[in-house]
Amino acid sequence: MFRLLPDDDCLIDSHCHLDAAEFDGVRDEVVAEAVGLGIGQILVPAVNQATFAQTLAMRERYGCWLAFGLHPVYLSQHVDSHLAELEQRLAEDRPVAVGEIGLDFYLPDLDPVRQEALFVEQLKLARKHGLPVVLHARRSQDRLLKYLRQVPIVGGIVHAFNGSEQQAAAFLALGFKLGFGGAMSFRGSERIRRLAATLPLSALVLETDAPDMRPEWAQAVPNRPANIARYAGILAELRGTTTEAVRSATRRNTLEALGLG
Repeated sequence: MFRLLPDDDCLIDSHCHLDAAEFDGVRDEVVAEAVGLGIGQILVPAVNQATFAQTLAMRERYGCWLAFGLHPVYLSQHVDSHLAELEQRLAEDRPVAVGEIGLDFYLPDLDPVRQEALFVEQLKLARKHGLPVVLHARRSQDRLLKYLRQVPIVGGIVHAFNGSEQQAAAFLALGFKLGFGGAMSFRGSERIRRLAATLPLSALVLETDAPDMRPEWAQAVPNRPANIARYAGILAELRGTTTEAVRSATRRNTLEALGLG
């Protein structure tokens, strides 16, 4: 069994659902592959109460960082008592963040009012426990910013950032970093590639969202944390800098976003 080996030169996957069923039976291999390519840490965010235990198992087996949260896409699975269990996990299991939480205004069947109420309650828990958050922000950046201003927290990471330069600036002003990953690998994703190239390097972190958000070169198979190594090269190419500079900056940015730097 391989365990993650964080060091001062490692890459970090700031968002990976390593506990997902797609990795059952190959999880040790997936982690070993990532370690072999210089990935020294992986942040695994929970998505609902039913996955809290298996998320925790990723730290016990591999040394992953953890986040606990109630994801908006799984809204139908969340009940009020899950907030109490979430708070218990935050107090007892020492995650590095509350997540994955946020708002999703893309899927039509997700009640926006209930989403927003759940999001605010989780922001309050993050503030109470002094934790950053990992944000799901699909077509909801302005609404997220509204609530982040109402319930100030210590910052965090905006997963799969896909907003405007103005929205990016607003998140940065609130202490957030912005996640970039597989979307950069598609030459047709001009706006995302432009943001990756022009936003301050100090604003960016790398992520896979594995097994989802598959890169251009691996559409037929689940995404893997090892792809972070190639994402670092893509980001370096887009910015006209070295992979070493991207590795160093994104590692430092992730640590800062999670209050670990």
